[in-house]
Parts: sequence; C-alpha cells; structure tokens
Amino acid sequence: MESYRLELRNVSKSFSEVQSLRDVNFKVGMNEVVGLLGDNGAGKSTLIKIITGYHQPDSGTILFNGQPVDHLTVPKARQLGVETVYQERALADQQNLWRNIFMGRELTTRLGFLDIKKMRAETDRLMRSELGFTSAAVTPDSIIKGFSGGEKQGVAIVRALYFDAEVIILDEPTMGLALSETRKLLHFVRDIKRAGKSAIFIDHNVFHVYDVADRIVLLDRGTVAGEFRKDSLSLNELLEKMQHVAETGTLD
Repeated sequence: MESYRLELRNVSKSFSEVQSLRDVNFKVGMNEVVGLLGDNGAGKSTLIKIITGYHQPDSGTILFNGQPVDHLTVPKARQLGVETVYQERALADQQNLWRNIFMGRELTTRLGFLDIKKMRAETDRLMRSELGFTSAAVTPDSIIKGFSGGEKQGVAIVRALYFDAEVIILDEPTMGLALSETRKLLHFVRDIKRAGKSAIFIDHNVFHVYDVADRIVLLDRGTVAGEFRKDSLSLNELLEKMQHVAETGTLD
C-alpha cells in the first residue's frame, strides 16, 4: 500500500444549512506538491482548516503517516508537522529577520536564557544557504519591513522547513506579488520538494500551480471534481477541464 504523509477519507463538514465539504477524499504523498484548485466557495478554506485542526469534521477520518488522528487540534497538527504560509505572510514587519525566524520557538541556553548568538548565527546560515541573500546590506538584524513580498514568503517557508514541517500549506502565496517576486516564490516551493517535504499549494492562478505541482486536485461546491497527475495532461487540457467543471459541476 502506498503511504501518504496526510490523508482525508470521506470527510464532510457543514455550517448550519451550508455543506462546505461532502465526502472528500484528499491525500498528500511523501515528497509531493499537491495543487488545490477551485472557485470561491469550492471548500478550499474549509479543507485547509480541517487539516490544520481549526475545524473538526462532522464525519470522516484524518490520517498522518498512515495513522488515524482523533480530534485534531491546531497544536496537535503543528506537532505532526503541519505549517501554513498565509497570503498575509504572518511576519512581524517591525521586527528583524532572526526574531521572525524564531518567533514563538526561540532557542535557549542550558540555563534557559535566550540564545541570541545561536539564533543570529542560524539565521545568517539560512540567509545564505536557503534564502539566497548574498548582499552584505542584508543581515540577521535587517528589519523585515524592508523585504520584498517574495522574500517575505521565502522567510516564512524557510522558517517552516527549519522547524521540520512535514506538510507546508501555501494559501494564495502569489497574491499581490510582482512577476519577479512570483518567480522567487515558486523557487521556494520547489525547495520544499528538494528538502524531502510535502506541500499543498492553493492559488487562483492555475499557471502557477501547474508550474510546481506533481498532482492537481479540483474542488467544486464541496466535492472533489477531479484529480490529475500533472504529467498526464497539458496545461490547456487542465484549463478545459476546469472550465467544464465550472459550467457543469462535473467532468462528465
């Protein structure tokens, strides 16, 4: 049996009279980037909030590394290696780089004091080896506010990788980015695979998703309308299928 980092089986979720998800089967393999596509109201946000433990499903099963997880919570999801990079980037603009990297998970000495020297040294290493900063003008003490949008997203992704995230969720990460910054962001997404980790990439721009995804899942009105390996269809074929789903609600 093929193993998955994450698997949802027959997951459903309703809010009052609105059924956001209906018998959804969704999986993320080891070292795989899954593109999640769908119009507004398709259920993408609800699905992600269930994976991150923010919402509890009404029915269905959630498994991590093949093991069922009951009553998934936000702290438990984080312990299992789920990290989310939101379009808002969730960084403290007025703080410097090293503080943003270690915010909430600061390194300490044996005596329990903040190990600022080690955090700055680790940040400097990550800047050069992972973030690609080569200018002497950028240091661990540089204020995040001066970074570009793509660089901020890169910081959030590298932070997740540093703390051993197994599944990184990218929620509309290219929104508001210029073309050059989008290229940087997509490079960071590829780095997730190179690090042996997995990702869920949610974006309205199908071109961006197709560029980096191994597999693509289409959500429509709370159900999985289609699932494709990227190497099995061209970008034009994917666009045609998405248009058909939008008009009919089905691939048939």
